[in-house]
Amino acid sequence: MRHSQATTSRRRALGLAAAASVLTMTGCGLSGENALGPAKGRGTVVVGSADFVESQIIAEIYAAALNNAGHKAETDPAIGAREAYIGAIQQGSVSLVPDYSGNLLQYFDAKSTASTAEDIMAGLKSVVPQGLEVMEASPAEDKDALVVTQSTAKKYGLSSLTDLGSVCSNITLAGPPEFQERAYGLPGLKDKYGCVPQKFSPINDAGGPLTVKALLDDQVQVADIFTTTPAIEKNHLVVLDDPKNNFIAQQVIPLIRSDQVPEAAREVINKVSRTLTTQDLIHLNDRVSGDEKVSTVQAAQDWTSGKGM
Repeated sequence: MRHSQATTSRRRALGLAAAASVLTMTGCGLSGENALGPAKGRGTVVVGSADFVESQIIAEIYAAALNNAGHKAETDPAIGAREAYIGAIQQGSVSLVPDYSGNLLQYFDAKSTASTAEDIMAGLKSVVPQGLEVMEASPAEDKDALVVTQSTAKKYGLSSLTDLGSVCSNITLAGPPEFQERAYGLPGLKDKYGCVPQKFSPINDAGGPLTVKALLDDQVQVADIFTTTPAIEKNHLVVLDDPKNNFIAQQVIPLIRSDQVPEAAREVINKVSRTLTTQDLIHLNDRVSGDEKVSTVQAAQDWTSGKGM
């Protein structure tokens, strides 16, 4: 699942401190006029993000679409991990953040067993704290997936995790170190598909270039890589189907503070959600992190312009 990378920035430190203070205040209730103040006044929608590129791109898209529609919006990017940016939206310095449906549900309800897109959305609507809301979920999704090269897929006849289960004892699987213990990692693969790899290779780059290189060099035969990683398409890798939903749905979803996002602005945000696709995320990630190296702001402006927003 998508997690933000650690940072030593002052913003992250302040964000975590704010989150900690909010957690001590939630029992007493919060309002837009609390001691920490509302987000830039009632007229501005402040869009926050986690501290990884994709989240920052989506935040800039929300802001660009809102501004283009005549609303006043600005961004507060790279706030930090989920605890920090949810703390910020609860205490009122941020009005809106992009998140991922499955992760967000498990944040608010650690015991949730929902895995499908529909069940996760139903669960979210019942656990999101008072004063916050989730808007429409997007068809765009960024989730963990097990990926193989075309040659490995052909060699073992692989198109799904069901297929992988029957040959798992012959392969080396790469993933982040925590994949060994997390429910969707080795425990889930064993439980749902009977897959126990011959060897697990921990690579701590969140499915990034080191993981991809190990896969292409056949040092590992299967790797945990996020579905919006441009390297999947660039290297013609095969994403194995997951019919038993070991990796739960992770649709892009806007989380808002109800009293800071007017109805007309919500309609704009929902339009973004309906328009954004997984393919868009792959392309946007590549533009920002690949050879082109455009800014997140420029990528977002180009996307909104191209989509008639």
